[in-house]
Amino acid sequence: MHLQIRSLVLWPRNEQFEPRVVSFAANKLNVITGASKTGKSAVIPIIDYCLGSDRCAVPVKTIRDACSWFGVVIATDDGEKLLARREPGDQQSTGDMFLLEGETIDIPHSVREKNTNVDAVKRMLDKLAGLSNLSFNPAAQGNNFKARPSFRDLLAFTFQPQNIVANPDVLFFRADTMEHKEKLRTIFPYVLGAVTPDVLARRWELDQLVREYRRKERELSAQRTASERWSAELQNWVSEARDLGLISSDSASPGQRPEQLLASLEEVVQKTSDDALVSDSALDAAAAETAGLDKEEGEISLQLAEVKVRLDNMTKLRSTVTDYTGALKKQRDRLQLSRWLRDLAGSTDATCPVCGGGLDHATDELDALCDALANVEANARQFEPVPAAFDKELVQVREQVRQFTDRLKGVRSRKQAIEARSTRIQRERWRRTAVDRFLGRIEQALIVLKTPDGDPALAAEVADLKVRLDQLRAGISDGAARERQKAALARVTATMARLLPGLDSERPNDPAELNIDDLTIRVTGRSGRPDFLWEIGSGANWLSYHIAAMLGLHDLFLSLKTSSVPSLLVLNQPSQVYFPRTLAKEAKEGDDPILGDEDIAAVRKIFVTLGAAAKASKGLQILVLDHASKDVWAHVDAHLVDVWRDGKALVPTDWLAS
Repeated sequence: MHLQIRSLVLWPRNEQFEPRVVSFAANKLNVITGASKTGKSAVIPIIDYCLGSDRCAVPVKTIRDACSWFGVVIATDDGEKLLARREPGDQQSTGDMFLLEGETIDIPHSVREKNTNVDAVKRMLDKLAGLSNLSFNPAAQGNNFKARPSFRDLLAFTFQPQNIVANPDVLFFRADTMEHKEKLRTIFPYVLGAVTPDVLARRWELDQLVREYRRKERELSAQRTASERWSAELQNWVSEARDLGLISSDSASPGQRPEQLLASLEEVVQKTSDDALVSDSALDAAAAETAGLDKEEGEISLQLAEVKVRLDNMTKLRSTVTDYTGALKKQRDRLQLSRWLRDLAGSTDATCPVCGGGLDHATDELDALCDALANVEANARQFEPVPAAFDKELVQVREQVRQFTDRLKGVRSRKQAIEARSTRIQRERWRRTAVDRFLGRIEQALIVLKTPDGDPALAAEVADLKVRLDQLRAGISDGAARERQKAALARVTATMARLLPGLDSERPNDPAELNIDDLTIRVTGRSGRPDFLWEIGSGANWLSYHIAAMLGLHDLFLSLKTSSVPSLLVLNQPSQVYFPRTLAKEAKEGDDPILGDEDIAAVRKIFVTLGAAAKASKGLQILVLDHASKDVWAHVDAHLVDVWRDGKALVPTDWLAS
């Protein structure tokens, strides 16, 4: 990701002063050299705060008392962006931010109000980095360690503050807390290019397909289990159909094959409860009358349904006409005012009765409104209201509904009376209900009985899902990701092996590799025993391995086709390991600790290595904040940003005086 710092900006509380702007060169080693307590160690916290940190780590008192806003101008592939954030005052942080975007940014004299917030800026940075919106593990929802990668996570590879740059226990920025350490372990395969956004998307698709496959497989298995159970009861279905009078006794004989039984049941589902009536029911007068009433009830129900549909349509038509007429009336009432205003405008020195302004300039608009009023009135005249014949027809239809409803109630009342008098009819009614229920059950049962292996369509879906799952698993195999990760780490190891001989390391030729499980460096000696960074003594060694690892990682990031990590590395006080503690204590405020000749040579190696790395990469910006003066690195390919000595510092002295 191309993201580099063009400028660091401080806005004073006293607006009579110009903002403090510290500018940097792109794609180069940039150096700010200065004495103690001049603000060098505040640069990383200011950049971090403007890039959306949850807390403000900018030192209190001098800097925060003098500044109202902090800002950085970043250069990206999408142009330049000014990200400014308000000094939090008594709070740990504030979400108030100010954003400017463009090809180039002109820094404003002051920032008075916010125009965005920190959450919006984080989303913008996530988008600029091209980060995936998907978490690393679809099954681990709610686990912050497995949550989607964010731009804030990537700053672990960007900053090496004073407490990290030569730390034997912590290699990466903010990895001294469990939360950030676990998240860093999670995102490492992603930043190394072993796990791509496409792989994450495939993992999510695979998770969804697995869920669907398991659900459909359970459904198919249930069908097959049910099929086996119902097949064993096939004879029972046929026997029940015989008892209800739906098939003959011959069709239910025990010697029939399953295919014959299924054929008999297929004939049964074509029948109705009327086909199951026993013949002697016709001899019962009550049963005959009930049958006639059933037929009459059906006819009346059909007629009633037709009349109800007609009534509904007529009611809807009347409602539509009423609504349309009301809408025309509202439009006409609203537009009536335009004619009065036009008449006023025709008189001399006419003024608006509402605002008192002249009306001569509004003639065209008033004419247009009057024309619209004329059109509305014309439409109203052309639209005919519902004729009286319609109301008459509507009354007749409602009367028909009432008549058919009364007739239906009468028929049902007669049926209930007959059934109450006739025990035989009650039994017959129960019998017909049982037949209807049986027919419904057997119709559903036949679907499975005819397909003992389950629904063929469902089986085809399960087979298709299985093929798609196999294809997805082949495309995102863990083995392939491990091979890509191994190759990426091998490149980092090779870069470290090339850089370490040029640094002040006691074991420059011992293989050193980045261990992403423990987030540290592992060095293998001649005996073959691996030593972790915390097992190796000397601050010079710790510093050398930190620098080699960071440069090795950025060399890898820049080689990837797409990388989300900013092409920026900021190191604070890398030369601190060469300052004797006694000399550092004796130095007065604002002085520099004294370096011996050997220490100067070691510090020069650091700047030579960083300058060469920035030049060779042609895309990496390195910022170094250090005590070492230009005399130490005079012949290094570097850009001197500023010298903070002799009263000059990050915060101008006149700001403090005011």
